[in-house]
Amino acid sequence: MSESILDLVKYRVSRALESLSEAQVLGNSSHWNACVNRLYYACFYAVSALLVLHQMKSKKHAGIRSFFNLHFVKTGIVSIESARIYNDLFERRQEGDYEDFFIFNEAEARPWVEDAISFVNTLRTLIEKDLPKS
Repeated sequence: MSESILDLVKYRVSRALESLSEAQVLGNSSHWNACVNRLYYACFYAVSALLVLHQMKSKKHAGIRSFFNLHFVKTGIVSIESARIYNDLFERRQEGDYEDFFIFNEAEARPWVEDAISFVNTLRTLIEKDLPKS
């Protein structure tokens, strides 16, 4: 595996962690739509890091979701329960970013923070396990 691929994987994991941190700050400031956006992107970056590691790519978010669900969820590598937060946040981000007069509240969005953290950590564990040994 080339060094540039490994660098990209590490970069996307870093972006996932940064996005989680941003989501927490936004949630603590009661900016729930922006928090949900960052939670989705945290999951998205973690999924895209896993896909890059396995030499899969797509230019569209729906393609990333499709590859992930097909190659990691349907095969049982990632549980359906664990993957649900990523798939749900995709839909929630669409609502929060593109629908008029759509406002998330703390009661619905706060639990997604811990769920997204757990999901990103699950994927980080998979990525670390699948990284080539030096």
